[in-house]
Amino acid sequence: MKTAEEVLNGQVMLIDKPLTWSSFQAVNKLKYSIKRRFDLPKKFKIGHAGTLDPLASGLLIICTGKFTKKITEIQAQPKEYTGTFFIGATTPSYDLETEIDQTYPITHIDDALIHQTVVQFLGEIDQKPPVFSAIKKDGVRLYEHARAGVEVEITSRKTTIYEFEITRIALPEIDFRVVCSKGTYIRSLAYDFGKAMQSGSHLTALRRTKIGDYKVENALTPEEFEKVILNLKQLNNFILRTHPFIV
Repeated sequence: MKTAEEVLNGQVMLIDKPLTWSSFQAVNKLKYSIKRRFDLPKKFKIGHAGTLDPLASGLLIICTGKFTKKITEIQAQPKEYTGTFFIGATTPSYDLETEIDQTYPITHIDDALIHQTVVQFLGEIDQKPPVFSAIKKDGVRLYEHARAGVEVEITSRKTTIYEFEITRIALPEIDFRVVCSKGTYIRSLAYDFGKAMQSGSHLTALRRTKIGDYKVENALTPEEFEKVILNLKQLNNFILRTHPFIV
């Protein structure tokens, strides 16, 4: 990526989104950095292939120019996440965005029950999105209904869990790794997992590590990208490392 023309022809960039940043903020940061480095039109195509919540970190794929047409294709690929469930308590948002609203016993939960429960969620499952989500109901986003105190009926959706691995058990915390299909809500998985163990659960940490063959190890933070883009040699090494076919 050496010229404005190459940006407009299309680039795919892997970004490691920091915690608390919105996906929109990350895209805007790159857009500003690219516009500052190259002589680009005021409006050029740039977008991301799959939103990450502010309370999640990790891989965000950003496309420019003609490669924005690849976004739908990239979004459809399986995604890998790692994170932490807190067992014994729930929150309305299923994560740390809202305060704990109910607590549950966990004395009956042992390693065997945890691993048995994992099996229940492998393969195609029915999942209800969290009430605090951007999905629209009657033209209004669910989180807007939730914040207004309006109860709405949420329809469950089919999703697929390809891999589900428990990597650490230190109750009340459980660390996990999940590979899942597009549209899977890990917050809902956290809630349903606790419920399946006759308890409660919410998500306290989440990191997206892969989308298809794209890995977060090959990504840069928005700040790192801003520094690298000022050095064309470093920038092209970054693009070559992540996508050797587009330089």
